Amino acid sequence: MEISELKAELETLHQASFGWALNCCAYDRADAEEVLQTVYLKILQGKAIYRGESKLRTWLFAVIRKTAITERRKHVLRSLITINDTDNRQGSQPEIEFERSEMQQRFQQALSGLPGRQRETLHLVFYQDLSLSEAAEVMNISIGSARRHYERGKKRLREVLDREGVDYGIQWRRKENSGAVL
Repeated sequence: MEISELKAELETLHQASFGWALNCCAYDRADAEEVLQTVYLKILQGKAIYRGESKLRTWLFAVIRKTAITERRKHVLRSLITINDTDNRQGSQPEIEFERSEMQQRFQQALSGLPGRQRETLHLVFYQDLSLSEAAEVMNISIGSARRHYERGKKRLREVLDREGVDYGIQWRRKENSGAVL
């Protein structure tokens, strides 16, 4: 794929990529923007190369996820280094809230309470419209593991929302490669 073609594809995937970066960065907008910028630089500098072995979107989401993990590790190391230097410490978290409806906030809260793999799998399937096999590829796990994380996450999410009396109107179904709904 030529660079101009790749740039055009990245532009069309930008909104979905930013949503996935937000999820990978615990909804910290500044961190998500930084991760996405780093990903784009990696791609344009040839440090991350799309070989066409999977869909571009799947490959891009995997690069975003790995970059977010790396950036998170760097951030933790930096915070451990500066923890002793209390004079220079300033507020550690920028408090940026997105305007959401009460229902969306409750759903996001329930989703954020799930274990990481379950949360990632549900985000990829619900918000990024990936199939379970594509989500498994992004997360670098087997399809069986992705299915297990998806089913367990969905069950826990349903339990939390039911306890709170939230009727979110979600169709609790997953997408399979064949397009069949189970």
